[in-house]
Amino acid sequence: MRMRDIAEALGVSTMTVSRALRVDASVAPETRNAILKAIEERGYVPDQIAASLSSRKSGFVAVLVPSLNNPHFSETVLALNETFATHRIQPLIGSTNYDSRTEASLVRAFLSRKPEALVLTNDGHQADLRRLLARTDLPVVEIWDRPEDPIQHVVGFSNREAMRDLTLALMDRGYRNIVYVGENADEGTRSGERRRGFVEAQMLRGVDHPRMCSIGRPPATMSDGEAALAVVMRDCPGADLIMCVSDPLAFGVINALKRRGLRVPEDIAVAGFGDFEISRIALPAITTVKVDPFTIGRTTAELILTLRARSSKDRPPSPVIKRIETATDIRASAPGKPI
Repeated sequence: MRMRDIAEALGVSTMTVSRALRVDASVAPETRNAILKAIEERGYVPDQIAASLSSRKSGFVAVLVPSLNNPHFSETVLALNETFATHRIQPLIGSTNYDSRTEASLVRAFLSRKPEALVLTNDGHQADLRRLLARTDLPVVEIWDRPEDPIQHVVGFSNREAMRDLTLALMDRGYRNIVYVGENADEGTRSGERRRGFVEAQMLRGVDHPRMCSIGRPPATMSDGEAALAVVMRDCPGADLIMCVSDPLAFGVINALKRRGLRVPEDIAVAGFGDFEISRIALPAITTVKVDPFTIGRTTAELILTLRARSSKDRPPSPVIKRIETATDIRASAPGKPI
């Protein structure tokens, strides 16, 4: 079945069929409806490769996320997809597994498919990948952070500032012996930025040697809670608050404390990061940083649609930075120490 067959069956030109598929305003609604009905009845599948060659638009946007089983990233992808759907754009999804080498390999594979934009979750990029993307006129959007040296455009928040603000808020509530639990080899990643924010807050309050532990490569999970608590108990005794790199790890730590017969927050408080669903239904509910994954996805898609509507000559001369708001949410797992 070819486009010509649909055109001949309806007595219209192939150009009219092509325009109907693009929702071209020059095609009358009744004609377009008849064409779409014929396409459905005959099982015609448009050749998107041929269409992209003629229009120079592939209809794809490449999107790389660290994980597809992380609800934050799946919600971001959902928002991207919903926003793109009305514009006949499909996200081409890749999972990097928090590995910069995998990211670089996927980017090269996706670039061969001529996407109209590239979305990268900022978790550190290989130097040769940055050099490659610096030479392209393809719109590149980094999400889920505000890197100090962005490749091009950014939709996100400062993980460093958000963790700094949470730490300061908890120190102001009386916690002094705070231990941060993060991940190994986190330099240049969003996790590393959270660690930097914790250190910055401690220094602002006069703590010259912030106490920190690490428990393995990212991502830290609920299952890592027992190991994290064991490291804290061994290396940082006397802690009154365990600050975790993420909510899932915080949930695991709380369960590990309960298994040891310790009360949260009476014996030791716990905080996380991200406002995952698990943080809201945990007992006690986990003090955290609230983040909006859906807004990140929707804002990213809207930015790409704006850039797509412009010619390469009209693209903004400087990067577009879209700031996503976060908020500290003090809950029962770390409500503050009694005066």
